[in-house]
Amino acid sequence: MVQVVGERVSKGDAIVDYEDKVFDDIQAETGEKAYIFMHTVPFEGSVGLVNMLTATRVRRKGFDTSIVLFGPGSLMASASRGFPTVGDEAFPGALGYNKQLQTFMNEGGKVYACRFSAAMLYGMREVDMMEGVKPINPLDVLDAQLTARREGALVMQTWTV
Repeated sequence: MVQVVGERVSKGDAIVDYEDKVFDDIQAETGEKAYIFMHTVPFEGSVGLVNMLTATRVRRKGFDTSIVLFGPGSLMASASRGFPTVGDEAFPGALGYNKQLQTFMNEGGKVYACRFSAAMLYGMREVDMMEGVKPINPLDVLDAQLTARREGALVMQTWTV
């Protein structure tokens, strides 16, 4: 029979070395930009939320940062989320996407959401998007990518279905 050796951990114990950082703490140089493109289904996994957290961290490092939501990702910008009424958080974390997008925008990040995917695929109107989110033409999704290329920006892309 296998025996587990050691003591039970307690709340507050570290189980790995969080202090050991291997890479330099890079900060943006003047004018550097970053684009985070997300084609991911909200609440179907952690990808969208993790990318928003990463975008916020990139913004805090000084990059002029934009999130581009398209396909099912446009649903992350919904302002009509909540239960039993809009804005109510039925369980802890239920409004995590909205709260993180709002934090990102409050800190100077820009958020764009594709009008086509919002309207055609999900019946979400522009007025149903969070205040501060800029609706864009579906052709702008590619042009945002090409703009990022020309600018030499950091680009992160996530596709999930």
